[in-house]
Amino acid sequence: MAEPFVLDRPGLEDLDEIFEIYGDPRVWTHFPSGRMIKREEAEAYLLTRIADWEIDGLGSWIVRESEGGPVLGMCGCGVRRMPLVDEWNPDRIEAYWNLGYRFRPEVQGRGYASEISRLAIARAQEVKPELPVIAYLLEHNEASRKVAEKVGLSLQYRVPDAGNPDPQAMRLVFADRTLTGTQLAAALI
Repeated sequence: MAEPFVLDRPGLEDLDEIFEIYGDPRVWTHFPSGRMIKREEAEAYLLTRIADWEIDGLGSWIVRESEGGPVLGMCGCGVRRMPLVDEWNPDRIEAYWNLGYRFRPEVQGRGYASEISRLAIARAQEVKPELPVIAYLLEHNEASRKVAEKVGLSLQYRVPDAGNPDPQAMRLVFADRTLTGTQLAAALI
């Protein structure tokens, strides 16, 4: 049976639709300050997602219901590299797969995030199995939390969300394995 969606690598031809999705305030109800206001923000984001594929052989997919159809959202895993302060090794970088998903409000709740996240995690574990898969989200985003749990990630940490305009916001870190202190520190940057 064919999948009810088509997954493509992102390209600059997707810019207008990505900006439409990532600029929609309904997509950011759980983190309003994350909303993209300028098209340049969406372009920079998209160029980074394109680079994920070129550098690591995997990244977030553009999701459509059919070949050539409108973009429904993005979902997938990309490697995030975070420099860590280490007096013994000043060039130390910690890396992990970051699972992310964001969809148009009209298609949220249809299971796309869960189904595609499962595929992304499996692929990430094939490409670079030494790296943990991490999803971090805000505690009050119950739908995102359900996706993380549904795809087999477990809660590793709960902490105030540093830099969030809402001082009460709590960040949850989910992962496919127990995280080392440096892996956790990288996910909290």
